[in-house]
Amino acid sequence: MELLPHRKFSFSLFQLILTVAVISLIFTYGGYRYYLINEDLAHARNQFETTSRDLASIIERLQENLSSTTIQNRDLNDFVTILKARNTDFQNEIQDISLKVFTLEKLKNTDPELLQKYSKIYFLNENYIPSELSLLNQDFVFSKNKPLQIHTRVRSYLEMLVRAARADGIDISVLSGYRSFGTQASLKSQYSVTYGSNSNSFSADQGYSEHQLGTTVDFTTKKTGETLTGFDKTPAYEWLLKNAYLFGFILSYPKANSYYIFEPWHWRFVGVYLATYLHEQNKNFYDMPKRDIDQYLIKIFD
Repeated sequence: MELLPHRKFSFSLFQLILTVAVISLIFTYGGYRYYLINEDLAHARNQFETTSRDLASIIERLQENLSSTTIQNRDLNDFVTILKARNTDFQNEIQDISLKVFTLEKLKNTDPELLQKYSKIYFLNENYIPSELSLLNQDFVFSKNKPLQIHTRVRSYLEMLVRAARADGIDISVLSGYRSFGTQASLKSQYSVTYGSNSNSFSADQGYSEHQLGTTVDFTTKKTGETLTGFDKTPAYEWLLKNAYLFGFILSYPKANSYYIFEPWHWRFVGVYLATYLHEQNKNFYDMPKRDIDQYLIKIFD
């Protein structure tokens, strides 16, 4: 019975020694692991610091490159702006040249005779015939058995004028249109036989008549007929004074003109632009300088 306490004491001492040894081992291993962790942390810190320095260096280079690129981009933008401006100038030059070419081509295809001053000033020879002639609609002609020709480009303006006048309740028709050189010569010869030298006051010699252009007409009404007497007292004449310019027609020989007697029935197509200018300025075609008239030739059929 006395041995039992001694054995219990020995076993407890062994356990204590073993426990101390285990604890010592644990602390030793823990210290070793702590050392390793510190080593890893130090290595990681060094790598982080190295990486940070590298990143800082990269960022610095990128910023330098960005700055350089920004300058280059600005220079490039400036260059592009210059190119755009030059391109715009070039396009404007092309448009200007194209417009000039178009203008020259248009003028080349427009008969310069159409805005010449005739009436004892400018002569049309016997070979001149308008480039285009068309028969006027019989509905607008006074003498139904007498076909009338008019310049093709003028016909639509003339027919619109007559339609507009009739829509306003005006009695108006076309008595005469295009006359050839020969026709005018025969007409003047008849007048000369009948009226002698007085015919020069109301009838043009061949080559000086606006009718040869194909752009000029004589209007009449049922009341004035072919004699045209009293046409200036008709509503048709008053309507023409107020509205003919809208269709490009002007009165060639108003009162107190220097060429022929007052001919209220005689109207010439000069284009809407010129007719409007003359109407608004209260001017006569034959009193206008020729160089000013020439500016409207390109617009005559616009």
